[in-house]
Amino acid sequence: MSDVGAGILGFVGMSALAGVLVTAAVTPALAVTGMAANNSITMFENLPGYLQIEELAQKSTIYAVKPDKSPVPLANFYDDNREEVAFDYISQFLKDAAIAGEDPRFYDHGGIDIAGTVRGALSTALDKGTQGGSSITQQYVKNVLVANDMAKATTDEERAEAWEKHTRTSIDRKLKEMRYAIAVEKEYPKDEILRGYLNIAGFGGQIYGVQTAASYYFGTNAKDLSLAQAASLIAIVNSPEEFRLDYPEDELNGAATVVDGEPVPYARNKERRDYILGKMLSEKKVTQEQYDAAVAEPVAPKITEPSSGCQAAGIYAYFCDYVTWEIKNKLDDPKTEDVNEGARMLERGGLDIYTTIDVDLQTTADSAVHENVPASAEGINVGGSAVSVEVGTGRILAMAQNTTYNVDPDVTGDQYDAVNYNAPIDYGSSHGFQPGSTFKIFTLGQWLNEGHSVNESVDAKKRSNWGTFQDSCDGPKEAGDWDPRNDEGNSGGFQSALYNTVTSQNTGFVAMAKQLDLCGIKNTATGLMSAGRADGKPLGEGLDENGDRIPFGPSAVLGTEEIAPISMATAFAAVAGGGKSCTPIAIDSITDANGEPIEVPKSTCTQAVTADVAAGMNYALQRVMTEGTGRSSRWQMDTSDTPMIGKTGTTDDAWATWMSGASSRVATVVGVYNVTGGVNLRDTYFDGEQAATLRHNIWPRIMDVANTKYPGSDFPEPKQEYLSTPMAAVPSVLGLAPAAAQKALEQAGFGWTMDGEVDSSQPKGTIGSQSATGQAPRGATISLKTSRGNQSGVPDVTGMQADLAEAALAAAGFRVERNEEGTSDPTKVGFVISQSPGSGENAKAGSKVTIVVGRLDGGDGGDGGNPPGNG
Repeated sequence: MSDVGAGILGFVGMSALAGVLVTAAVTPALAVTGMAANNSITMFENLPGYLQIEELAQKSTIYAVKPDKSPVPLANFYDDNREEVAFDYISQFLKDAAIAGEDPRFYDHGGIDIAGTVRGALSTALDKGTQGGSSITQQYVKNVLVANDMAKATTDEERAEAWEKHTRTSIDRKLKEMRYAIAVEKEYPKDEILRGYLNIAGFGGQIYGVQTAASYYFGTNAKDLSLAQAASLIAIVNSPEEFRLDYPEDELNGAATVVDGEPVPYARNKERRDYILGKMLSEKKVTQEQYDAAVAEPVAPKITEPSSGCQAAGIYAYFCDYVTWEIKNKLDDPKTEDVNEGARMLERGGLDIYTTIDVDLQTTADSAVHENVPASAEGINVGGSAVSVEVGTGRILAMAQNTTYNVDPDVTGDQYDAVNYNAPIDYGSSHGFQPGSTFKIFTLGQWLNEGHSVNESVDAKKRSNWGTFQDSCDGPKEAGDWDPRNDEGNSGGFQSALYNTVTSQNTGFVAMAKQLDLCGIKNTATGLMSAGRADGKPLGEGLDENGDRIPFGPSAVLGTEEIAPISMATAFAAVAGGGKSCTPIAIDSITDANGEPIEVPKSTCTQAVTADVAAGMNYALQRVMTEGTGRSSRWQMDTSDTPMIGKTGTTDDAWATWMSGASSRVATVVGVYNVTGGVNLRDTYFDGEQAATLRHNIWPRIMDVANTKYPGSDFPEPKQEYLSTPMAAVPSVLGLAPAAAQKALEQAGFGWTMDGEVDSSQPKGTIGSQSATGQAPRGATISLKTSRGNQSGVPDVTGMQADLAEAALAAAGFRVERNEEGTSDPTKVGFVISQSPGSGENAKAGSKVTIVVGRLDGGDGGDGGNPPGNG
């Protein structure tokens, strides 16, 4: 068939369509009542007559909130970059330009502009170019249909199909749009239709709606556009890719376009703009003076790039990423596996998300981390992070790390990372880090949980085999040949739990764990952190390189599980907050596109340890800051008088170093570590400073600001039972071999020292003396001495006749010294009244035994004469 023939058939088809339209429009009663004038009207009326106008996709914004309550936008998220505005917020120039340029008879027709439709049909049929001819209402309908199907699409292919379905040229599509347009005009007032059209219209790329277009192209608001700017924006609607203003290098519509030898910036947009201005003049919407001034004004866009995604959030980028995961994880409906409702709300829901982040604390944390830990360094993939949470609420106040947030796979280098080091795997893909000695606080908590005191001692001597540890969950655990050492080379001794905490003694904490239930330590850790491992598994469920489970064994008490820093911050906040652990949260409130509140994820608070146990823990952990390993941070602080708890941590070979602590208001955890690989941070220097000490530069800077903004108070005093050591029965070990004596004391909860030899009647080499018997403080050190075996028991001669007593003592190998003592009892005269050493006591052979023998004392019963002498 010839092109002419096809054109004629097309004309006939379009003429039939025009006939339907003429009938429907010229006879509005028929269109409204459904009375059919002919078969065409019947066909038209049978088309769907109700258009469901869904909520438009709008951009969501994440905000920080300043102390004065003013919001600071951090990042935007959108499928369509759109911000809906009210009718009164739209410049009258925009409204008039849209009507004059697109549909001059908008306020007169019933949804379809017959003249425009017929003109467009003829132009298309006669191959004079495609002309729209669609009314504003029809264009609105088309955009609504596209938006409705886009809202259902979950893939790029489905989105492309939705666009093609509602934009390809066809009589069926046009008929449907017209039928819907008539229905919309019956349902909504003209101003509401015009508002909807201006909010849904595309302005090139992902720019939708007049507010976003005004902001993007001219850096202003829809209500503040000049006449020329308004006409330029409406010009874009006619052909968005052709007339958009963000391609300055475009030869036909760019900043340097030349027409007839003269520069005419954005000439094609200006041509369409000036056409619209002319129509506005002819419609008497502007004066001649306004028209002349606007036409003379060059097209001068001021492109303001929209911030999209967390990469635009600057120092808040990793926290922003955490917020997006909070929404995706907590607002998703698990019943709809193929759709994440949280993600769709973020990208289409027009949410305003107000976060917990503290602007001042975040600024300090970010600068402190970046000024101390390089983003990349030769020979080491170094990571540095800091996170602060509010005690009692779980609100995240700061979150920073040393790298630059980046999700572009084409941008590589150690200085870029999309992984959030502070967060667990489901909040940014991190598998966490070993916390080292920071983890010891959980053993301290369980120590107090099981009734021990901070002043109770344990045998912390270094040894090669620690034997069996009790575990009520998995059964006893054998330590095997595990041989932990103390960081300072201390070989240990009998040390109190307080000393072990203040000086971070590895062997001391292993000895404490030996007296505890490993399962109890694990449960205390899980409760205080409100979490398990960073990879999402429970503590004790990690896997080695062969895929085998690594149970929670004795070494775990020294911090070998991979933990997220935010989990450690949660734990320190719990201890500082009376034992109440509150899950971390990043969002204070959310409102939807209509300003209505949306329920946000809440912090869940549980009593992980009793307030009394927490007070005992705080007592010991405060001493860490005043006289222990935390002093390196405290002495740098301006707010060092604020009561604070803390604990340092260094892993084996110093692959990771931590400083963790809290006031009664804010907890902060700082870590510097190998992200991958294993370089000793004590052997690594940045700008002449040891990498292992950088934590002590970062933590005090953050906590100084925290202590100023959130003044802390004194921690509660612990109960005396957690300070004074409980008493226990000391077993008698006299006569036992030293090893047996030591074991007996250890099993009874006492320490021991071997302090030389002693004269004793016990067999030589056995225990001849012990420093305490009966009751003694549990965990006390008992001094033991071995017997020289050079003593025997002194016979009991009390009450014997003096001569017989001397004979008996002499026979036993002792020398006798005899003294007399007067007595009025004649039955005691000549008999032994007392002896020293006494009966049963030991004395060396040949030593002296003194006996006292009674003699008759005359007293008042004598001869009554005068005293001797002058008588």
